[in-house]
Amino acid sequence: MVLKARENSVGAWVFAVGVVIAVTLGVITAFVLPWAKLTQYSSPIYGILVILGVAVGLSINVSGKDSQTFLLTGAVLVIVSRFGMESVTGSLIGIGLGDAVTSTFSALLTLFVPATIIVAIKTVFSMTRI
Repeated sequence: MVLKARENSVGAWVFAVGVVIAVTLGVITAFVLPWAKLTQYSSPIYGILVILGVAVGLSINVSGKDSQTFLLTGAVLVIVSRFGMESVTGSLIGIGLGDAVTSTFSALLTLFVPATIIVAIKTVFSMTRI
């Protein structure tokens, strides 16, 4: 029988749902929604992603080496997503995928940035405890 830790299960599920929403949003905005509908619904959808990012940051129990791993991977994801929006989209515009990649990376940034910031703040406060 395999025992599973449950302390991060809520954070893991919220994170998984957020990633699925971000990737789905990126694909839908590029290929399905017209621009008029996109501008009408983008603020609430991105607001939901920010709330999910905050929930991930608050619900994930990171301590010690786990916090370092989360912060490193979170920083890498934010940096790569931001630079990927500029460099990858330029090479994919000719085949019609530039908008899909840009909107997907933007949605992922909206999810990852709040989670990474909150975990960084929690890590700083946990380091200052005596």
